[in-house]
Amino acid sequence: MTASVRRAARLEHRLTQPNASLADLEAAVALAIEHELAALTVAPWLVKAAKRGLGRARVTLGTVIGFPHGGQLLSVKAFEASKALEQGATQIDFVLNGGALASGDDETVFNDMLAVVDMAHSALAAVGVIVEAHPLSEELVRRACHLAERAGADYVVTSAGAATAHSTIARTGILRASVGPRIGVKASGRFRNVEQLGEAAAAGATRVSTLLTTALARSAAESVSLAAVAR
Repeated sequence: MTASVRRAARLEHRLTQPNASLADLEAAVALAIEHELAALTVAPWLVKAAKRGLGRARVTLGTVIGFPHGGQLLSVKAFEASKALEQGATQIDFVLNGGALASGDDETVFNDMLAVVDMAHSALAAVGVIVEAHPLSEELVRRACHLAERAGADYVVTSAGAATAHSTIARTGILRASVGPRIGVKASGRFRNVEQLGEAAAAGATRVSTLLTTALARSAAESVSLAAVAR
């Protein structure tokens, strides 16, 4: 693999918007394969079709659980995760219970995390915790990160993906400072250009997730600013 393609392989294409269609998925699969992206993350209902479309491509298939707000009961999140893994997902992004966190109910937050982490790891899948950092205080973000690390998560995620690039980059640094080197940090937001992707990398992101365009994926493959992002 060339250096330019390795840079693109640090990127993740996200297809989790409410109106994402099968036609959108077909285009997303083609984009992920063409640019050898690290991952394609899709809405749960698209996992089975995405698995077929990716075939043997070396692109991780991810999905989201408890999306987008994280307030579902643990039994619901566990069912979602089990079905996603059964249908071929090998990466789970799980939204923590922000209401419980804000209420000081760390036990509920931790138990949710632990159940999904253990289920994913038993299926040899990676799992990240979506902290949804933007509406939370820095203190709550740090507490969430510590709980995620304690639960054994593989990485933490800045948001469900709706945040602006500027806000995402700022929060990426906070997440990076709140976890140890074992845990990755995924910057998930509305990135519009390769300079913003590079800023997220410089802030400590080990993965950058966004709704990619062909032009942005191509620019990222050619950019040295993403060299700091580890796959």
